Amino acid sequence: MVEVSNQLQAIIYFLSIFLSGVAFRFVIIRWAHSWARKTETKLDDVIIGAVSKPILIWSFIGGLYVAHPYIGVTIPAQFTQILDKAVLAILILSVSWSVANLVGGVFKYYGHRIGAAVQITSLSQILARLVVLTIGLIIILAEFGVEVTPIVASLGLGGLAIALALQDTLANLFSGFYILAEKSIRVGDFVNVEGAGEGRVTDIGWRTTKIVTLLNSTLVIPNKKLAEAIITNFDLPEQSLGLTTTLSVGFGEDPDKVEAIISDEASKAVSELEGADPSFKPLVWFAMGEYYLKFTVIFRALDIKYRGRLLHQMNKRLFRRLKLEGVEIPFPVRTLYIRGGQTSLDGSEKLTVPQHYDRQQQTAPTT
Repeated sequence: MVEVSNQLQAIIYFLSIFLSGVAFRFVIIRWAHSWARKTETKLDDVIIGAVSKPILIWSFIGGLYVAHPYIGVTIPAQFTQILDKAVLAILILSVSWSVANLVGGVFKYYGHRIGAAVQITSLSQILARLVVLTIGLIIILAEFGVEVTPIVASLGLGGLAIALALQDTLANLFSGFYILAEKSIRVGDFVNVEGAGEGRVTDIGWRTTKIVTLLNSTLVIPNKKLAEAIITNFDLPEQSLGLTTTLSVGFGEDPDKVEAIISDEASKAVSELEGADPSFKPLVWFAMGEYYLKFTVIFRALDIKYRGRLLHQMNKRLFRRLKLEGVEIPFPVRTLYIRGGQTSLDGSEKLTVPQHYDRQQQTAPTT
């Protein structure tokens, strides 16, 4: 009768502690989540998220620890020692998992504030978690009296076989490391990948890098291909960048006059248009084309996000100014010369055309 009473007492102790943990998990933690969403800092969200799930494991282990003296079942000392170590291993593993999530969250939201040398990406967060979990695993092995050094040495041949089987996966993984270490591409940079497209980098993962294009679609590029591709980074060495647009006028126009008009209008535009860099005076380059005089305007934008809008507005302003000043905008012209013999041109003049003749196309300015 005493044993039954002790077992009932053990069940009561276990259920009280375990159900307290469950209640804490589903009541207090939920309330804390809603409270944390209202605060500006992300640290409270990270802490709550890191401990919310392990609480159930901790309450279960705590209930077993308190209840086991009252079970009334005699367990051999050898099995008791094994069970104690197993429970300790589960506890260490759960704590390591919680700390790993905490470190990953802190690294995600505050890594840039503490001067982290590695970029804040999903790959770097995974690495931070793996470091903590590895430390926890080493502690567990030490508790079981297992030497870590022989295990590492025995993994030589096994690691080689795994490396051959996962060659592509490991290539993408290490390419991700190279990208993070080199910092030629960073999360948030606007890049153009030759043969793939352009957009803003949103994440560098353990296998792929994700780029969101201007059309709001996502490019998923394997890290290995990205590391080998020719990439233009519009945010390096700084966010401001140069823009160019080309204008054509007729051969009959005065180049100095047209240059002055374009330079004046471009200077006004960069001081008025949003996103243009007013500290950079626009440059105008002159060249001769096939049937026109070509002027190239160079100005600067403060960020790549203004590129399309600035080019659109600058082209419209320059076109309207040239029309207002009466500057001729040319169109392609071809003059046909016919050699040998005569032919009828307008009915008033007769020319004889031989059976075989040569034709020559020549460009000429518009009149």
